[in-house]
Amino acid sequence: MLPNDPVMLLSYVNTKLRDFYSSLDEFCAAEEADADELSEKLSSIDYEYDEVTNQFV
Repeated sequence: MLPNDPVMLLSYVNTKLRDFYSSLDEFCAAEEADADELSEKLSSIDYEYDEVTNQFV
């Protein structure tokens, strides 16, 4: 279950990406999350996914 609060979600996702997953697609498949919804929610707090660093920045 992903956190609803965007700031908590950011922390959760970036930690998982850093420690367990090599891409956002891999994370979303494992967590059964929608990449577009996730990106939209995090863009509401001015964060975008960066493929090079594999994190939301």
